[in-house]
Amino acid sequence: MTEERAALPSWRPGQARDEILAFLEASGQIPPEDRLACFDNDGTLWCERPRYIQLEFLLHHLQQRVQTDPALGTTPEFSAVLSGDAAALEQVGLPRIAMALTGLFAGLPADRFKVLVREFMAAAANPALGRPHRSTVYRPMLELVDELRLRGFAIAVVTGGGTEFVRAVSQELYGVDPERVVGTLIEYDFADGEGGPVLTRTNRVSGTLNDGPDKVSHIQAQLGRRPVFAAGNTSGDREMLTWAETADGPSLALLVDHDDEEREFSYPGTGESATPTEPITDVAHRRGWTVASIARDWAEVFP
Repeated sequence: MTEERAALPSWRPGQARDEILAFLEASGQIPPEDRLACFDNDGTLWCERPRYIQLEFLLHHLQQRVQTDPALGTTPEFSAVLSGDAAALEQVGLPRIAMALTGLFAGLPADRFKVLVREFMAAAANPALGRPHRSTVYRPMLELVDELRLRGFAIAVVTGGGTEFVRAVSQELYGVDPERVVGTLIEYDFADGEGGPVLTRTNRVSGTLNDGPDKVSHIQAQLGRRPVFAAGNTSGDREMLTWAETADGPSLALLVDHDDEEREFSYPGTGESATPTEPITDVAHRRGWTVASIARDWAEVFP
């Protein structure tokens, strides 16, 4: 006889694991065409501290560019970033800084940007954890993705980060096809070049930052159906979790609570683009969401 496979081996016994297993068991009642699970990325599927991985990528290329063009580092946006001066960063503002960093890749062919992301991810490491960024994905969440996929769920990554940045690695890290990544979109320019058509990046954002209520509208616009499962970790995921939780039939909203300073980091789940009216953990308990405490519920954090 073969031993029965244990589900979610990196999850400790407890309420969170029990609630997830109960949802997985009940998911057979959900019509196959409605089995959609949406996962936030930063802080939900991979580590987002001490800085976002995409920000590390942008800073890496900014530093390279400044070496060959020192004047670039004197612009207010880049000077604030390179100095790390909190007051200067606040004065310039995150939107201006984000657009300036995005502009570093304006005019770059779409395929070339993907190559740069993969090269960075193959070599860069988390400075605080001393682990390659590629190995700071959360093992318990990968196990959950696998369990959902075994039950016929389509898996989507819904990120506030750049769509193309996450698409470059989503298949390798999560087994998620690029077309199932919903993020902040950059516009492209199409032109007829001497060697054929050319598609290049711009510094223009298409639509809005993919955070808060916009996550819900972008899921509908890009995926065309409502999730019955959603996982996130900040107030920027509140609307997506609420939308999934209130779907007809079995549904589950999962909040990852970063409360393990020894193995990862401990910090409140506040979003970048909105001021929460109450802590997201309070929202979770009030609405009856499943809360996964990293300290309590995860036997292992990283692969």
